Amino acid sequence: MVLKRSGQRVPFDPNKIITGVQAAAKSRPVSADDLTSLAQKVEDSLRLAGNETTSEAIGLAVLSQLRELDHVAYLRFASVYKGFEGPADFEREAAVLTKSTAPKSREGEA
Repeated sequence: MVLKRSGQRVPFDPNKIITGVQAAAKSRPVSADDLTSLAQKVEDSLRLAGNETTSEAIGLAVLSQLRELDHVAYLRFASVYKGFEGPADFEREAAVLTKSTAPKSREGEA
């Protein structure tokens, strides 16, 4: 079950994830199989957390999967999910998306 922001509880529907991500991935090299796999991964991760989840948790799980799948689709989805209001929001999210987590080289190493 999904607890929506309104307080309403509705059955989880992976097709809603596919539809939402499909819009974000329009004209991107993302296949229907990729979308189905993404929805399945989101569903699997949410099932591990319990029988009920929130719409917010679903959105975050989708963003996590999109981050690995396609950065442009990620930014498009994030812009709607997070309610971007201008270019600065895109810049901030793009910086977070591309931020390198590679360890810094030590001085003297080649």
